[in-house]
Amino acid sequence: MTKVEPDRPRAVVCLSGGMDSCVCAALAARDYEVYAVHFSYGQRTEARELLSAQEVARIVGVRELMHLKIDLFRRIGGSALTDNAIAVPEASGDETEIGSEIPVTYVPFRNAHFLSAAVSWAEVLGAKTVLLGAVEQDSSGYPDCRPAYYDAFNQLIRMGTKDGEIQVETPLIAMRKSEIVRLGVELGAPFHVSWSCYSSETEACGVCESCVLRLRAFREAGAVDPIPYTVARGLD
Repeated sequence: MTKVEPDRPRAVVCLSGGMDSCVCAALAARDYEVYAVHFSYGQRTEARELLSAQEVARIVGVRELMHLKIDLFRRIGGSALTDNAIAVPEASGDETEIGSEIPVTYVPFRNAHFLSAAVSWAEVLGAKTVLLGAVEQDSSGYPDCRPAYYDAFNQLIRMGTKDGEIQVETPLIAMRKSEIVRLGVELGAPFHVSWSCYSSETEACGVCESCVLRLRAFREAGAVDPIPYTVARGLD
C-alpha cells in the first residue's frame, strides 16, 4: 500500500537569485510547498538575476515562481543598482570596512515593497510563512536587513492582514556568510546558477562589495565558488 504523504504547509519565498536567497529557497523546500516571487526593479543585472531565480526555482522544486516588474526604483533612482548616473563602487581594500556605512548600492526601502507583495500573495495562498534571505552579518550594512526591521514588519502584518497570522522569517539573518555557504553545501543548494554581482551579467566582476563578500564566504568555508569571475579579489 502506497503511503500518502500529508500536505505540507505553503510558504512564499522572496527569491532574488543571489547566494543567500538560493540557500533560503533550498531550506524552505525542505519543509514547505514553496511559492517564490522574484522582482525585476530596473537593477543593472535584472536579466541575469531573473535567469538565476528561474533556475534556482526549477532545481529546488518551487511550485510556482511569480515574476513581478516594478518600475518605481528605476524612476526614483538614488541607488547605484538602479541609476546609471551612479557608479557601482569597488569594495574597499580593507574588507573589515564593508558595512561600516550605508553604501550607494542601497535601494531606498526596497525590502518593504518586496515583502508587501509576498505577504499579499501569501494571504491569497493561505500560506502562513514568508521567507527572505536577509543577512545582517558580513553584509553591506543595509538598514532593511536588520532583525528589528523584520520584527516591526511582522507587527505591521498582524495589524494589517485579515487574520494577522502570516509571519516573515529570516532564517539566515544571524549567520556569517561562510556559515551560509556551508549550509548551502549541506542542502545541495544550486550555487552554480545563483548570481550576486552588482554590475555584470556575464562574468561576475569580483570587485564590487557583493562579489567580495561572496568570494570571502566561499574561501572561509573551504569551498569553491562555481560561478565565473573576471577578477577574484576576494580570493587574495
